Amino acid sequence: MWQQFISWLSQKSSTCPIQEHLGVHCPGCGFQSSLIALLKGNLIDSIKIYPALLPILATISLLLVHLKFRFYWGKKGVKILFTLSVILILFNYFYKLSI
Repeated sequence: MWQQFISWLSQKSSTCPIQEHLGVHCPGCGFQSSLIALLKGNLIDSIKIYPALLPILATISLLLVHLKFRFYWGKKGVKILFTLSVILILFNYFYKLSI
């Protein structure tokens, strides 16, 4: 069943409209491919494709858990993970523009 879900997700993934129409990468380019690679168990490939995926997923997870349980350090943790995600997204974006 898991393989069917990954296969379905791979078939339904869309191309980036910015890259398609303008010919340049957007800051989110690679997110879907990275997520599919991660679901297949290819952690290293996932990080190479889109380094910000894991911090984004960690930010969302911590945010949801913090909203439910109100951890003392949850708000600060979400801010730190969000900042890390933004830094990685920008770094990845400018790196892709330079190559």
